[in-house]
Amino acid sequence: MQQYHDLLKHIMNNGTDRGDRTGVGTRSVFGYQMRFNLADGFPLVTTKKVHIKSVVHELLWFVKGDTNLRYLAQNGVNIWNDWPFQRWLNDTNQAEEYPKYSVEWRAKMKEFVAMVKDDEAFAKQWGELGPVYGKQWRDFNGFDQLKWVVEEIKKNPQSRRLIISAWNASQITEMAKAGLPPCHTMYQFYVNEGKLSCQLYQRSADTFLGVPFNIASYALLTMMVAQVTGLELGEFVHTFGDVHIYSNHFDQVKEQLSREFKPLPTMKINSSVTNLFDFEFDDFELINYDPWPAIKASVAV
Repeated sequence: MQQYHDLLKHIMNNGTDRGDRTGVGTRSVFGYQMRFNLADGFPLVTTKKVHIKSVVHELLWFVKGDTNLRYLAQNGVNIWNDWPFQRWLNDTNQAEEYPKYSVEWRAKMKEFVAMVKDDEAFAKQWGELGPVYGKQWRDFNGFDQLKWVVEEIKKNPQSRRLIISAWNASQITEMAKAGLPPCHTMYQFYVNEGKLSCQLYQRSADTFLGVPFNIASYALLTMMVAQVTGLELGEFVHTFGDVHIYSNHFDQVKEQLSREFKPLPTMKINSSVTNLFDFEFDDFELINYDPWPAIKASVAV
């Protein structure tokens, strides 16, 4: 994953220190691109452990068109907890009692997630993230983009219109109420010589915490779509707008950059699945993943 380390170094060495919506502050550059040949192995960062269970479950959640936290909570995926939890605190006048990132805040979040997991009515009220990724992929103003693009790849693989957008401008305010407007805003498939490639445009990227998940997620999506359309694997191309490192992640980045790479793992997919919407968690097996230990860091909310 030299590509990812090069990005971290580029931001640390050439970025501009800027304020941001969260108040934490970032070091940022505008415009960057990485390329991954998917034949070289599954592009999962090895210089820290990435929770592949979260990657797979989140992707399946998107593909199913789900936008409620409950599925993720029931499967031990915590990457979306912070935003609906903070909204719950704010809207129930508890925010002052539980300052962000305090020990008490984290303990209260565990209670919140447990309620989302176990109480369907609570999850319906407080676990809804708004019309985020899954909604837009499967129901963009009434149109199922993901179903359409799979069929179009089969019928018209030379098309230059194999695009899915999560950026529905008319619903951005609604998305922001309980979560975030889409950071990975659109992606495009490209078929050449029987190989499927995918390019993602990401308007905003938390490079230390989020980008390793984004790389793995869209690489896996490309593999899934390739399988159900009968194509071989090409490249995953990752293009960024504002790509940044939060100021409270600088020490973690330095630690990660000090570590040596390990061989990329292999992702094995159940070859009997021929419909994109039939994939389940047990259809995926990550083989020979031997990363360095995880490096903890806080999400900026």
